[in-house]
Amino acid sequence: MQSNMKTPLLSSTPSDPSDSSAPPLSLSGPVVGIIGSGDFSRSLSIRLLSCGFRVVVGSRDPAGVGRGLFPEGVELRSQREAVEAAERLVFAAIYPEHYHTLLGLRDGLTGKVLVDVSNAKSLRGGGRQSNAERLAELFPMSSVVKGFNTVSAWALQVGAHDGSRQVLICSDCSASKASVLQLSRHLGFSPVDLGGLCASRDIEEAPLLLFPSWGGPMLTTFLLFLFFYAYNFMRHVLLPYLDKGENNFYQLPLVTVNETLPSVALVTLALVYLPGVFAAVLQLVRGTKYRRFPLWMDRWLCSRKQLGLLSFLCAVLHAVYSMCLTLRRAAGYTLLNAAYRQMKAGVENSWVEKQVWRSDLYLSSGILGFGVLALLAITSLPSVGNALTWREFTFVQSGLGYVALTLSVTHTLFFGWDFAFYPSSYPYFLPPVFLLSLVLPCVVLVGRILLALPCLTFRLTKIRRGWESRRHRPTHNPEPSVEVDPPQNFGDV
Repeated sequence: MQSNMKTPLLSSTPSDPSDSSAPPLSLSGPVVGIIGSGDFSRSLSIRLLSCGFRVVVGSRDPAGVGRGLFPEGVELRSQREAVEAAERLVFAAIYPEHYHTLLGLRDGLTGKVLVDVSNAKSLRGGGRQSNAERLAELFPMSSVVKGFNTVSAWALQVGAHDGSRQVLICSDCSASKASVLQLSRHLGFSPVDLGGLCASRDIEEAPLLLFPSWGGPMLTTFLLFLFFYAYNFMRHVLLPYLDKGENNFYQLPLVTVNETLPSVALVTLALVYLPGVFAAVLQLVRGTKYRRFPLWMDRWLCSRKQLGLLSFLCAVLHAVYSMCLTLRRAAGYTLLNAAYRQMKAGVENSWVEKQVWRSDLYLSSGILGFGVLALLAITSLPSVGNALTWREFTFVQSGLGYVALTLSVTHTLFFGWDFAFYPSSYPYFLPPVFLLSLVLPCVVLVGRILLALPCLTFRLTKIRRGWESRRHRPTHNPEPSVEVDPPQNFGDV
């Protein structure tokens, strides 16, 4: 027992597994076969070898494999010899178009577990046969398991030293799937059982998906940026040029972008909390929580994290752009012109108390809002969010989220000050952009304030605890239904 405790789970091999100076490994674990001698096969053999397994790699041309490609302790043989040497598990680490070359190994693979690690070439869309299903048809006497295709060769080599990684696994044979699940845990990964082999279609397409949950939020943010940028361009550049001949096109690279980013950040942040208000109103109107939301609202609710992070990105860019405004050559010319006009007018003191208060207030509220928004972004990281309790996470994401939205609205109001009441702020009958960006956030804040009224809060809390209005209760009970309120001490759901 003591000798077993002294044996490390991961052997302390050098960083270069091909180093011939490393002492040979004394392995007594089960033999695992790998068909194929590519990069994935090499990384998988390194991981298996470090965890105490004996590895036999089968190649079509063992003599053609470069010396030192595989670490010492891995046996390099022909494909048939590797299949025969494997006790139970055989990995098929070859491309799907070469599956037919393995038909001569059917007898050797009979009764063994064949693990398919291939990925799809493209997104099939639906109905088409997966690589694992095709492999199962070619080898009906073997138990085909889909797995390890979502793990990169780098993750296989680093393994547990770089944190746990999920391995998606599916098969129609429960016993074979259990063996692969156990092997995955032994290698330091986190296996996820996705059921039968029909799930292999989604597993094979998973590595091809590029930010699947970010498409809608990114498109929304991009469209908002296009709208506000086009609005600022038309209001400050195009129309003055067509009407008065003013050449303000120099503002396009920096000034117009900086005027657009805060509007996008504010509206995107409002879109994070608007579906929550809609959901609460819908539950109050329906009088029950047991009816599903519309599909568009479900997708909206699931994309709030991405919208919040994109809002934070726009806020960061706005802060950077704002600090760079004074570095522009145009800013220096503007300052010199203002000083010349002041000197020409004989003004010795240009201090304006109201403008000083305005600038300090909107800068302070903007910094505070940016700080709270940064806290929201940090807690949305899985490593941070998993360390919080549900109550703590809800307080940060919901409570402090509304604080960030309120501070952002305050920042915008102080920036606008009383300019919205001057007719000169509406050239060509177009309102200032900060007024447009305030519409949706103010709707969200007003809706949240109304939902905070005791009468609505009490009813909404009852609904979320399972209470239903009379029209949703079953009618088979002959006794008259009487609404009974739950206890007054409500907790979080």
